Amino acid sequence: MKSLVVVENPKTWPLELGAVEVVAARSYLIEPRFAAMKRVSVYNLCRRLGYQSVGYYVSLLAAARGHRPMPSVATSQSLGHLSLLRVATESLDGEIQRVLSNLRSDDFTLSVYFGSSVAKRHRRLARSLFNHFPAPILIGRFQRSGDAWRLVSVRLGAASEIPDGHRDFVVESARAYFLRRRTAPRRTTYRYDLAVLWSPDDPQAPSDERAIRRFIRAAAKQGIQAEVIGAEEYGRIGEYDALFIRETTAVDHRTYRLAARAAAEGLVVIDEPEAIIRSTNKAYQSELFTRHQIPAPRTYLMYEGNVEGVVERVGLPCVLKKPDGAFSLGVVKVDTLPEAKERLRELLVESELVVAQEFVRSDFDWRVGVLDRRLLFVCRYHMVRGHWQIVSRKGTTDRYGRVEAVSVEDAPPAVLETAVRAASLFGDGLFGVDLKVVDGRVMVMEVNDNPNIDAGFEDAILKDELYDALARWFRVRLDGRGEGPAA
Repeated sequence: MKSLVVVENPKTWPLELGAVEVVAARSYLIEPRFAAMKRVSVYNLCRRLGYQSVGYYVSLLAAARGHRPMPSVATSQSLGHLSLLRVATESLDGEIQRVLSNLRSDDFTLSVYFGSSVAKRHRRLARSLFNHFPAPILIGRFQRSGDAWRLVSVRLGAASEIPDGHRDFVVESARAYFLRRRTAPRRTTYRYDLAVLWSPDDPQAPSDERAIRRFIRAAAKQGIQAEVIGAEEYGRIGEYDALFIRETTAVDHRTYRLAARAAAEGLVVIDEPEAIIRSTNKAYQSELFTRHQIPAPRTYLMYEGNVEGVVERVGLPCVLKKPDGAFSLGVVKVDTLPEAKERLRELLVESELVVAQEFVRSDFDWRVGVLDRRLLFVCRYHMVRGHWQIVSRKGTTDRYGRVEAVSVEDAPPAVLETAVRAASLFGDGLFGVDLKVVDGRVMVMEVNDNPNIDAGFEDAILKDELYDALARWFRVRLDGRGEGPAA
């Protein structure tokens, strides 16, 4: 990956960045050699990036050429929107208050250089601000209002604003940043770059380390360089061609924000934002299944005041679910009406609706992986011994039932057909469909947008072919964009 720093006048550029080429903005815009370059990151440090300025066109044409501009046009144009600043303030509020609480003044300016800050105590806040507004240099202004601090403005900074005392740090930060993007030539030439969002410290990650390594190898065979990124690297997502999310997703979570940003920047994404919205809410799924006649357990939407109807609509015992729960969190079984009332009160603290679902007993759930509206893998998820779910939680201890991979030929055709039909309502990405078969009746329990793929479990039948199928999915869609040199 080659890096270019683009400025109005390289002769006045004050920093020495080693192997990184510093280019005049007008040269970048008009010289054919720059237009012909592939796999380029463009760091736009023009002083002016307003609408139709030279800097604006640098980021705009970089995107058109398949280069990765920073900042993007979307980022540079969003900085003046108060609504986006309010969103940033809300999501960063805890960090803002923690870092700035001891300041004596009521006004504070934070300079962010390639995602970092000169002062160590401000670096987490600097990284968070960079993740919201990825740009080489940012100037954030904070004000105290009463006992709380708030972000009042963010703007792009110019090299001419860097104080003399900060220059060595800026050079060090820039070089470290470019080094991570592999500015040096590599032995293997890849056509595309793919980010895998995954954390080895996440106890509920949908893939283990061996599965991630296998996917990275499969991607390499498709001419895709896949690398793991963590939460601290969200601001770099525009430097990639694709994103594979291997964290548990939620709409009010960084995974959704990252997916939305990646999709807006033109990346190929699993899970795409719309899939996260649709798949993480059980109330939505219930309505969708009814509309499209997908067989499912009887379901009743409950709120404060209609709990009496649960007996007639779904019967007792039944299962109460927080609409956006994951990994069986926010799911309880109730046997009586008084118990339903008590647990409903607890669940309504976090959501104004609760899903009540007919209780269906089985020894296992079918889990069908679907990719691009086609079967990917099939498993039986067995219930924990002595428990009604595939996972049992007691305090800080989790117990899981046995996972049994099954060949497509050995799975009931009705289960497979129903799973594909249900998953297709959510998109053409990767989904895991949970189904039960009771007295010959197939029922879809739910569709998940980031199904588990762990080495030795879901891949036990297909082995490497499972990861090859995922890598091919990304390659086909990346090729469909018409970008990148031949591998």
